[in-house]
Amino acid sequence: MDGVVAHGWDAAKEALPAWSLPSDAVDRITLPSNWPERVTREWAWQGSTGSGVRVCILDSGVDGKHPLVAGLEQAVTITLGENDEVIAEEDGEGDVSGHGTACAGIVRALAPACAISSVRVLGAGFTGSGGVLLGGLRYAIEQGYDVINMSLSTTKKPFAAVLHELADSAYFKRTVIVASAHNMPVESYPWRFSSVISVGSHEEADPLAFFYNPNPPVEFFSRGVNVDVAWLGGRTIRVSGNSFATPHMTAICALTLSKHPELTPFQVKSVLYLTATNVAGAT
Repeated sequence: MDGVVAHGWDAAKEALPAWSLPSDAVDRITLPSNWPERVTREWAWQGSTGSGVRVCILDSGVDGKHPLVAGLEQAVTITLGENDEVIAEEDGEGDVSGHGTACAGIVRALAPACAISSVRVLGAGFTGSGGVLLGGLRYAIEQGYDVINMSLSTTKKPFAAVLHELADSAYFKRTVIVASAHNMPVESYPWRFSSVISVGSHEEADPLAFFYNPNPPVEFFSRGVNVDVAWLGGRTIRVSGNSFATPHMTAICALTLSKHPELTPFQVKSVLYLTATNVAGAT
């Protein structure tokens, strides 16, 4: 078939294939054996406050003056210039719908010492352009945030390929993307990508209760029904939706990375699985 190549290798004639591990490099990648015999919540994140972890809320902006948010590290708004150049400017307007503030308030409640930044890609009607979404995610990845909360998605397949590339780029750069599943049974992105942590809702009241889903594409269920959240004007409202389940998982990722900053996105996802409420022995 055109364009398909078998990746056999003649070791007698050539050096190692690309991406291979030379024998003299084995010792250099040996990892310390500081993992416990059983990964528990106590080991993973109990006692953590999120200190030292940078969280990005990629959303409608964040009202950093809301008492339940209590300040931001940075706030920018994303626009596109000529040739789709990504322009990030200081956001003087803040949250334009309440959605981003709600997400930030949830993260702050569970990981109070983390640094929260806002990257605004949505408008007042809870909508935005695919190009701005891609630009905002690209900007957030370039900033090196530890965790990016994406309580949004797009159903537009033309954007899926670039989103997939960006999600993989974040994964390899050790940035954890936590993405909300769509509230309707439709195919959307980026939550369907395996390089992100995808989140749906459950009805339990415990904000730290989360469940592993053995039947993907949604991987985890977190609290997202009848949640009291920060909103515009210093108010709080009660809401439901996968958008609000997602920052619960983002906060737990922040707690875990604060306590174990050496963990890669793959390892963080493994820890979440092992400490999920429905996994046998998780405590």
